[in-house]
Amino acid sequence: SAWDQVMRAQHSTQPSISHRNTIIDPRKNMTVTFVDLIKPVMAQLTDLKSALTKVTQMADSALEASIALQDDARYFYRREEWATDGIMALENQLLMVYCKVSILSAMELIWNLCEIMFIEAAPAGPLLLHLLDWVRLHVCDVDNMVCDVLKSDSPAKHENFWNAITIFVLQGRMDEARQLLCKEASANPASVGMCKLLDELMKKMPVLNLGNTQTLTEMELKWQHWHDECQRFLQDGTFASNPHMETICKILLGDESTILEKKDLMTTWYHFLVTRLLYCHPTVKPMELHLYAQSSLDQFLGGESSPEPLDIILLAAFEFDIHQVIKECSIALSNWWFVAHLTDLLDHCNLLQSHNLYFGSNMREYLLLEYASGLFCHHSLWQLAVDYFDYCPEYGRAYLELHIERIPLDTEHKALKVLRICEQRMMTDQVRSICKIMAMKAVRNNRLGSALSWSIRAKDAAFATLISDRFLKDYCERGAFSDLDLIDNLGSAMLLSDRLTFLGKYREFHRMYGEKQFFPAAKLLLTLMTARIAPSSFWMTLLTDALPLLEQKEVIFSADQTYELMRCLEDVMATKSKNKTLQDDDTETIKVEMLRLALARNLARAIVKEGTLEE
Repeated sequence: SAWDQVMRAQHSTQPSISHRNTIIDPRKNMTVTFVDLIKPVMAQLTDLKSALTKVTQMADSALEASIALQDDARYFYRREEWATDGIMALENQLLMVYCKVSILSAMELIWNLCEIMFIEAAPAGPLLLHLLDWVRLHVCDVDNMVCDVLKSDSPAKHENFWNAITIFVLQGRMDEARQLLCKEASANPASVGMCKLLDELMKKMPVLNLGNTQTLTEMELKWQHWHDECQRFLQDGTFASNPHMETICKILLGDESTILEKKDLMTTWYHFLVTRLLYCHPTVKPMELHLYAQSSLDQFLGGESSPEPLDIILLAAFEFDIHQVIKECSIALSNWWFVAHLTDLLDHCNLLQSHNLYFGSNMREYLLLEYASGLFCHHSLWQLAVDYFDYCPEYGRAYLELHIERIPLDTEHKALKVLRICEQRMMTDQVRSICKIMAMKAVRNNRLGSALSWSIRAKDAAFATLISDRFLKDYCERGAFSDLDLIDNLGSAMLLSDRLTFLGKYREFHRMYGEKQFFPAAKLLLTLMTARIAPSSFWMTLLTDALPLLEQKEVIFSADQTYELMRCLEDVMATKSKNKTLQDDDTETIKVEMLRLALARNLARAIVKEGTLEE
């Protein structure tokens, strides 16, 4: 058809398969294959691939370096965290140490004041001297300040020079203040005159010494004369050119506003109180102290803050209220140590008779009992509590008995300590309880020697019998005794129970047999069998122990002793038959037959020997 002709014409114009991969280059008029054209492209691709590989390797190296840097950064970050944690821990430790030191300083402050107020009970005049010593002891920052001033090249020009002199004056330390004042006179010749006048005022200040026979009236007259002289110098403007000297003169004159301006140097209200008394009321009476103490506290705080617990305790001491001091100390302080010892001291001074409690014990014993009870909770201080209980005559022993039973007996060494304490105080029940506890622990740990030692110490016959049975059972299983040193040295302790006696004597039999003392050993063995103190389960073992003695060349057992052995054997067999415990055991049967044969042969030999001796 026409369609077929068209299709054939199209197929005849298409190139053959062999010519499909060739291209005619019109510029060179030659034929080029497809492979020739792609070769440069493939070479470029190969170069690109190698370059890409290098780039990948560099990227990997950079990644590894980055990871290493990150690890180093994490390490240094952790190191920084560790260092920060260490610094914080150190700061916390320092804070704890500072708090403990502060508490101890407060305790010492209260203790010394109580000594002055309650024990010394000094009258007017000497009372102020004791208070001055108390302040100087507990407010000693001036000493460090003076050291810094004197170490400088020019002490008089040091920034704290006049502060040091002022603090000395506030504490009534006139000699030290005058020595520092000489430095000012040496460094500033223009002020020599004023320094001499101020030095004379401080030197003339009347002081009531403890050993002086001067009366309070004479002291007050001298004080008034000296006070007028200070007033005259101040009114004349003698020290007007030097504000520091003028301030010191005002302090000597007892100007309370000037003294209060130096509160930063005094740091505490009780320092202000003593300074105020020194320059305003040097002959203050003990019963007036609480008035000045309360007003000094109010002036010093100025309404800016409320009193601290320490302030309340000191105020109670200035009021001579012993009970309130003890109460406030019990509330404010962290433990009973301070109040217990303070109360004990006051009780020995016969100052607490009016403060007996209503439940049978006085305040001293109550606080000692509380403190000792707290010590018993400590892992290493519990032994000190025992001594405190000893000094409580009414309830001390009862408290000790209750607490001693709660001590965890972790080690044998600790148990021996507790036991020694109980034995020294004749606490029989506690001794027995401790020994039983330790014996049970030793039994659970299969330490039979220690268990037996504790049971003997407790004098517990039943428990000693139980442990002796364990020793005998262990011997039957192993064929040897453990803890030979203990068993060999039981002595009179073996009389605690029949079973313990048997254990000791049975071990003695083995020792005699080992030393070839056959006749005493045979006699002892027969005694153990006829005394019936051995457990019934052990009778066959005793008869078996007789076999080597029956087979000796020399006759060891006499005829009568042999008859006794035969009777014991028959009793054993009868008991087993009665209890239906006899088993068809070839070994047991052979053992019985051997015993009967050995007994018969020994009986024959004994009869012959004894008949020969009679002839």
